[in-house]
Amino acid sequence: MTVASVPTPWAPKRQPTISGPIRFARYAFGPNKLGYCGPDASRELFEQATGGGDDSALRHLARDFDGAWPYLELIARANGIADPLDPAVVDAYWIGNDLLRSVTPGMLGRSLETRFRPRLRADGWRWMAGTPEAGAAPVHAFHVLDVFPKVGLLRSGEPGNVLGVMDSCRIRWGRVLERDGDWLVVSTVPLELRAGRLRLAAPRPERVRAWWDGASFLDAAVPGDVISIHWDWACERLDDRRLSALVGWTRHELGLANRSI
Repeated sequence: MTVASVPTPWAPKRQPTISGPIRFARYAFGPNKLGYCGPDASRELFEQATGGGDDSALRHLARDFDGAWPYLELIARANGIADPLDPAVVDAYWIGNDLLRSVTPGMLGRSLETRFRPRLRADGWRWMAGTPEAGAAPVHAFHVLDVFPKVGLLRSGEPGNVLGVMDSCRIRWGRVLERDGDWLVVSTVPLELRAGRLRLAAPRPERVRAWWDGASFLDAAVPGDVISIHWDWACERLDDRRLSALVGWTRHELGLANRSI
């Protein structure tokens, strides 16, 4: 085998095909394991998402994620898709894709009013009511950067480190540097608050969990791979297209969030 024919860590890899319910579970697992959202079923969620997956079981679990599920229903309805766990719908919510553009400001506004107006004071609701016309989309970054600070960060009570919680809860991206046991050392792009504005800071190394009892959401992970991260868990490898979408939608929602800081 010649040197030129040896795959390098930087070479693009074909992304594995996974079902919508399994992809949903891989992103939902991190906060669920911490007790922040969804049913008390982190072990089942992990085993289903790494062992082939029983779609019916995962669908049952997904409906109990009361933060994410209404957004999935909204995206599906706006695009004429019957299944809220259709792979493209799941991708739209966690990462961002063109399905979000079919959700009109009126549709998002009505959803936000039903879900959050009873929980907000008048001034908070006036701001949130204006976000759809300002360009908000039902992507996870919107929920973390714009909704969380207004309605309370976590069901267990708002922690002191608001910026740290927002950074951990948003879907992050990072380039794998090395493996360290069940963890990966990854170069990530954190949030920072500078001059009263949220922004993406310079990359820094971070350890994220990738294996539990020998199982992982990643089909492989070598130096140079770019992965998505939710809380401290590696979710999946990202190709260039999906990385660009994640970065773009994150920046979009950061711009919206900075209007209310």
